[in-house]
Amino acid sequence: MAYDKFNILKSSVVPLPIENVDTDQIIPARFLKATERKGFGDNLFRDWRYNADNSPKKDFVLNQDKYSGKILVGGKNFGSGSSREHAAWAVYDYGFRCVVSSFFADIFRNNCLNVGVLPVQVSPEFLEKIFAETEKDTDSQVEVNLQEQTITIVNTGDKESFDINAYKKENMLNGFDDIDYLLNMKEEITAFAENTPL
Repeated sequence: MAYDKFNILKSSVVPLPIENVDTDQIIPARFLKATERKGFGDNLFRDWRYNADNSPKKDFVLNQDKYSGKILVGGKNFGSGSSREHAAWAVYDYGFRCVVSSFFADIFRNNCLNVGVLPVQVSPEFLEKIFAETEKDTDSQVEVNLQEQTITIVNTGDKESFDINAYKKENMLNGFDDIDYLLNMKEEITAFAENTPL
């Protein structure tokens, strides 16, 4: 399925300065029964967001009106644990288009890239700058430029570069998943097949 094209994202951020956030915390195992990628956002960080009686926990960041935006900023080692794709689905379905951390688990990073969420890995020092600026001003914004592969704290001008696989970058710029990428090359593939002897 095609996703939103990602080029430049400028947004306020939702800070989650917790290290070692694993996929079971992102989306608890009891919510993994569905096979479609819809509805998981309701249960993103379910056990951190809600009490046993389903009332919101007022101290959790997603339940605080002062924080909003399309960029989730997490602590070091975000997305560790099991390889469940549903964790990336939940992040996307909630409305986040970018997750920033100083370290991502590889499988979670790839799952995010497959569903249109850009994982931006920054240095620990830059991560702390984002947290500090957000604490000072909850409306402060971060700009993520995928084409240039840079992330900038708008208020301060602090900027850092990030890495991304060239193939995944091209897909995100075009809003493609792996199937869309192949379909976009259909004419080239057909021409190659017709002109290549068996």
